[in-house]
Amino acid sequence: MKTTYSLLFSLIFALTFRTAQAGENDSAVREGRLSLDDVTSAVLANNPAIKEAENRWRAAKERVGQATAWDDPRVGGESRVRRFVEVPPNAFMDQSLTVEQLIPITGKNLVRGRVAAAEALSIFEEVRRAELDVFAKARAAYFRLANAYDQLEINDKNLTSLRQIADISRTRYENGLESAANVLVAETDHSKLLETRRDLERNLSDAQSQLNTLMNRDAFAPLGTPVAANVNEATLSLSRLRAITLTQRPEVQMARAKIDMEKSKLQLAHRAWIPDPALMMKGQRYNDAAQAVSELDAGVSFTVPWVNPGKYSAGVREARENVGAAGHGLDREQKEALRLLRDQLEKIDTAHHHVELFQDKLVPQARQAFEATRLSYESGKASFLDWISAQRNLRDIEATAREHLSDYQVAVAELEAIIGSQLYGRPNESGSRRTERKSR
Repeated sequence: MKTTYSLLFSLIFALTFRTAQAGENDSAVREGRLSLDDVTSAVLANNPAIKEAENRWRAAKERVGQATAWDDPRVGGESRVRRFVEVPPNAFMDQSLTVEQLIPITGKNLVRGRVAAAEALSIFEEVRRAELDVFAKARAAYFRLANAYDQLEINDKNLTSLRQIADISRTRYENGLESAANVLVAETDHSKLLETRRDLERNLSDAQSQLNTLMNRDAFAPLGTPVAANVNEATLSLSRLRAITLTQRPEVQMARAKIDMEKSKLQLAHRAWIPDPALMMKGQRYNDAAQAVSELDAGVSFTVPWVNPGKYSAGVREARENVGAAGHGLDREQKEALRLLRDQLEKIDTAHHHVELFQDKLVPQARQAFEATRLSYESGKASFLDWISAQRNLRDIEATAREHLSDYQVAVAELEAIIGSQLYGRPNESGSRRTERKSR
């Protein structure tokens, strides 16, 4: 119960904060200055998947009070319609009013409340999962959008370079210093780059549509150009990442809540053997009495579960098996979480290796090779095909290097969704707020 009310306070605080920020974030997105913080804030404030999960959690929270409440009192009344025999005065009652209330002395209602609280906590973890997934998608889409813009810039540079090469080769052909085949090769490469540009523009459109959808905006709404942003790999040891994953990943937390819920159901099954009494008060009025109430009776009633032992024994065995199944479910989720963590770390490490290799070696080497080949071609020591091949190689390596950088940024951004905890603070959050979310 204490945990449930603490989560309620935290969520109310978060919703108030998001509502206040929503208008400002959307304005920033429309005004042409698109930063990663703008995107994350807009997603946090407006994403329908997050809002849907939050509404489901608020609904589940309301079940706790319903489960712990006492049963409704029962009220019954009787009145004489017609009597077909002669009886002495006050021999029979004419009216009666009965009030009956079940008294939960066994505490079954409190156990049912713990079951409902565990279910609400599990749904709260679904809210966290929705947030983590949406944030990962938004960051990935942002980095892919930035990659698309950079790829288009690389494409423009290559188009300019190839246009110059084609002009030089045409001039040399007109002067009899170059063959017509070389001119056609340069123009063909230029046309292929135009085809590639169309694919890059489609990738740009895809990223914009995905970002708009995640921010709950029209897919055709304009988006600003992303500013330079980077997400560096968190400096956490493997043992620390393992510990965070096993304690903070929503699926693991849901599996733990499932165990608590099944244990409470087992306790409820054991208490089913003990009946809760119902207290009854009955007021009666006789046919010739002057008083409003002629007689007041009190009584008690209860069920007798001991005459049906097979039913309740089966309920206990069922609950016990469900506890065992929940324990195996937790073990499965922990193993799956560690598998995902290992695969993601390997993915990050591989992408980081590619980024360093291309940025530190391949791209500089390709640029040097291109310049050397150009100079050799101008001095007659290299053929035109050598020059155009060096240009193609440089173009492909630069584009691949930028693609690897995007893959690395996306892989790092996805790590938070894998481990289920914040590695990078939410925009505009205070330090105490981030600490609170991490502690939960």
